[in-house]
Amino acid sequence: MSTRQVFEHSISIQAEAADVERCLTRLDLMHRWLNPILRCEPIGDWSTDVGAQSRFTIQLPLGQPTLVSTVAEREPGLIVWSFSGFFNGRDHWHYHTQRGETHLLNRFEFEIPNPWVQTGFNWFAAPWTKRDMAAQLRRLKQVAETLSNPCRDED
Repeated sequence: MSTRQVFEHSISIQAEAADVERCLTRLDLMHRWLNPILRCEPIGDWSTDVGAQSRFTIQLPLGQPTLVSTVAEREPGLIVWSFSGFFNGRDHWHYHTQRGETHLLNRFEFEIPNPWVQTGFNWFAAPWTKRDMAAQLRRLKQVAETLSNPCRDED
């Protein structure tokens, strides 16, 4: 029986793809839209080139689960991070501009090898993760639209 799960969210952003890409490739901008309990630290120099690694740590009161993430694919309009740890999978970020706005799709596909962790995730964290993915996209949209139009008021 497969334990593979896929969460997918998309959003339209009133900004050029280059501004959306900056939100995904610049660590300072990434920290503006990531969930505040999620800390991303590069392993070595920060990069989104294929092979670059980073450590994502979820800062929880009872522990700090960590995933090591590696840029697995990189081309214009696409960044795919693969990760291993208590989750194994891929986090796809695909973006393209059409009719003056950028469409961003985030596809998070993963397996949880430990059945106890999987049960706990499905019971507690899955609904929160889905909501948080949508909230992250809204925050990323706000950051990208502010980059695209610096005079725009932030909400």
